[in-house]
Amino acid sequence: MISINPFHALLWTFRRNEKDVVNLYNTLSPVMQLATGGSMLNFGYWSSCNVDPISAQNNLCLIFGDLAELSSAKHVVDVGSGLSAPSKLWGDVFPNLKLYDVNINFNQLISSGTQKNIEFLNATSTKLPFANNSVDRVLALESAQHFRPLSDFICESKRILSPSGLLVIAIPIATGNSSFGKLGVLKFTWSSEHYSLDYLKNLLRDAGFSISDEKYIGSDVYPPLTNYYLENRERLKKLILENYPKYVEQILFKSLLKMKQASEDKIIDYVLLKCHL
Repeated sequence: MISINPFHALLWTFRRNEKDVVNLYNTLSPVMQLATGGSMLNFGYWSSCNVDPISAQNNLCLIFGDLAELSSAKHVVDVGSGLSAPSKLWGDVFPNLKLYDVNINFNQLISSGTQKNIEFLNATSTKLPFANNSVDRVLALESAQHFRPLSDFICESKRILSPSGLLVIAIPIATGNSSFGKLGVLKFTWSSEHYSLDYLKNLLRDAGFSISDEKYIGSDVYPPLTNYYLENRERLKKLILENYPKYVEQILFKSLLKMKQASEDKIIDYVLLKCHL
């Protein structure tokens, strides 16, 4: 049984510094793994052909990879790489890539083991360990919502990218008022920054990036993910309760319900952004 101190969990949620994010993921990432049966940590991009978590998560990675034009890339930095499952997928699909997985979470990096064409770097998103103009892609797949200050990550991306390089981001966003009255329980359980799209776009433009493509996919992310959990709750609940206290599953359940409602009410969305210099 994984023990969670509720007071510590509240501190992680409210402070949201890098150490808090590491503690949060070390403690709760196994919930995602239990619920999905894999090592992807993203919400997935669901469709009529992608109706289970692993398929939807792979689908998001592949669509994101196409948006990033990985077929023509050489040196790719994945910032906030999680358990490196996306990089492993991209490496299989695009074998000529040299991938650099940057993660502040050392435990996640070492869990990946040695991988062909992937170099693992324990570093922060706001001080990337690369020379100027040395890479042609910087990726942040469902991770930039944790970067603080986000402006530093964007400036660092600009510094290390070649003139023809791309910064590509997949990120949950708040589309309106992100007050407790609007987000409800998500105000506490959505343990990341609640960036608005306008704020994000302004940071990118102020840093000198142009946005060449943007896709809003929230309706294919939040509701189908919630529906999957509801349809399989009894089985998934049993798996979670083998490792976590009962209240963890109850909070997860209520958060998913609120996430679906917030998506349908257009309070939250999920956006893919392709940016160039």
